[in-house]
Amino acid sequence: MPENVVEARLPPRAGVGKSELALSLGLLALSGLVLWQTLEIPVSPIYARVGPTIIPMMTALGLCALSLALIVMALRGGWQTDEERAYRADPKALAWLAAGLLANILLIGSAGFTIASVVMFTLASKAFGSTRLARDAGIGFAFALASYFGFAKALGINIGAGVLERALEAVPGLF
Repeated sequence: MPENVVEARLPPRAGVGKSELALSLGLLALSGLVLWQTLEIPVSPIYARVGPTIIPMMTALGLCALSLALIVMALRGGWQTDEERAYRADPKALAWLAAGLLANILLIGSAGFTIASVVMFTLASKAFGSTRLARDAGIGFAFALASYFGFAKALGINIGAGVLERALEAVPGLF
């Protein structure tokens, strides 16, 4: 093999990658949850074989296959490089991310999709080290508004209209 080519496969390690195994088992549990919830979706007899459960079912099966492959890799020593194993997560960044997710959950019902998404996007940007929060909020606003009206107008799906969305929908000829 030429010197400048890096082999893609990692050499097997002795022992079990405990953190990788925990992550793999968590992913397997998530695939089980997705499968269970997919089986709870009511399906009309109008549908033959392809209905509203096909994509969630494929997602559950894909997650299951991925988690099983990761479990095998974890049992063989894990998939992380030594450099990745030495890295420790930044607790402040994780706290900003968690705050963004929590804010989205708390705001989406009362403030609406766009405002909740802007707050989440801005806090996630902060977690990744951004110091230009006004710019990040503007970018988040553009993406959130485009997403909301893409779902609402193009697909006819209401994903959480709030005060802002209702005000914009009231402007004649805007959307």
